[in-house]
Amino acid sequence: MYPASHVIEKRSGFEFPFTQADFQTIVRIVYERSGIVLAASKRDMAYARLVQRLRALGLNSFREYCEILSSGKSVDEIGFLINAITTNLTKFFREAHHFEHFRSQVLPELVKSAGAGVPRIRVWSAGCSSGEEPYSIAMTALAARTQTGRDWDLQILATDLDTATLEQAKAAVYPKASLESVPAPMRERFFDVHAHAKPGGIRVSKQVQALVTFKHLNLIKPWPSSTNFDVIFCRNVAIYFDAKTKAALIDRFHSLLREGGWLYVGHSESLHEHQHKFKLTGRTVYQKIKT
Repeated sequence: MYPASHVIEKRSGFEFPFTQADFQTIVRIVYERSGIVLAASKRDMAYARLVQRLRALGLNSFREYCEILSSGKSVDEIGFLINAITTNLTKFFREAHHFEHFRSQVLPELVKSAGAGVPRIRVWSAGCSSGEEPYSIAMTALAARTQTGRDWDLQILATDLDTATLEQAKAAVYPKASLESVPAPMRERFFDVHAHAKPGGIRVSKQVQALVTFKHLNLIKPWPSSTNFDVIFCRNVAIYFDAKTKAALIDRFHSLLREGGWLYVGHSESLHEHQHKFKLTGRTVYQKIKT
């Protein structure tokens, strides 16, 4: 139950009472379950993203919703909360310099280090959202393989906290307008008109899809994978964490990267506190220092 200080506050234009105590309860639950920090400035955003859920549940206030979240039988509802709060902003070949670096620097080095054998390449897209990032990685690799004439064993693991966007990613169907940032040769080669999609929908080719495996993963919970990755993309994800969570995340990435492996981070992110473990090799591109 809430203390007597839980004063009702119904701001102009708000359909449901939403107190500061309600918001702090949501902030706490989101942080404990996902590591995401909701700043005070996100209060209206939280209301806007959850108000439809209150209507669907037939509730009269956010106080009632918070009581559901705080109950011991709220696993599914907390999953909905996290999906609603998560920001999914992505596009094909976002921050294109990363894919150029992957094509021109990383893939040739991995092929060279394999010698006469078939290169085994493992990539992780952490925070893959609706799939544009891992599919961009796969298209980059397929185009590079054609150019070099060299085969390789490539697998891309794509994970995200948001179960709804993962379903979108697995469907692999996108509006044609979202392909504007995809190079023309790749649009022609790696996309098919999808017969069952809405008008204007287009599907990522089976060849590209075959390289990507999607899984649900909470980055602050235990990771089932013990794979040594050659490359990890984790871009514009850590910005939602506090310093402690961010540092722990980078340490865990470091432990899963092979010696000399690469970590791609977002345009506003850096690894200043981890510079003794990584070296900067490109614009927001870090390489694990070999011991």
